[in-house]
Amino acid sequence: MKTLTEGQAAPKFELLNQAQQTIKLTDLIKTHKVLVYFYPKALTPGCTTQACGLRDTIAELEAQNTKVVGISPDQPEKLAKFVDKHDLNFDLLADPDHAVADGFGVWGLKKFMGKEYDGIHRISFLVGKDGNVEHVFNKFKTKDHHQVVLDYLTSSQDRE
Repeated sequence: MKTLTEGQAAPKFELLNQAQQTIKLTDLIKTHKVLVYFYPKALTPGCTTQACGLRDTIAELEAQNTKVVGISPDQPEKLAKFVDKHDLNFDLLADPDHAVADGFGVWGLKKFMGKEYDGIHRISFLVGKDGNVEHVFNKFKTKDHHQVVLDYLTSSQDRE
């Protein structure tokens, strides 16, 4: 697994969202930075905590000119249930063949309770309007993910 790093071009993707609409990264970055966050599985406790944190801070994220999209291997139908159950206010994208996850370098060997398997590593990427990775978020707890992102966005704006 070779994860993208800052300065590298983000893979240009087109994926279906929870409403089975095609979402293109190139359309999103025309007007905003995009937080592309990868999570293993919809409707699980950790993924729910992470998604709800982003949901609850979406206004602050958007005030920093940042859109949010979540990507998992789930099908659009399951993503729709996740969005409906937790009133999520951003798109979740289906990557069932994990091609986009592969492109970002977040699909690989995982270990859990003594078992090894391939899956998505919980890593997020801030993609700038130029299509390049501006920042990689790979050290956070699911309950703090939204705050780590907001802290970065706020501090980077202060430096500009």
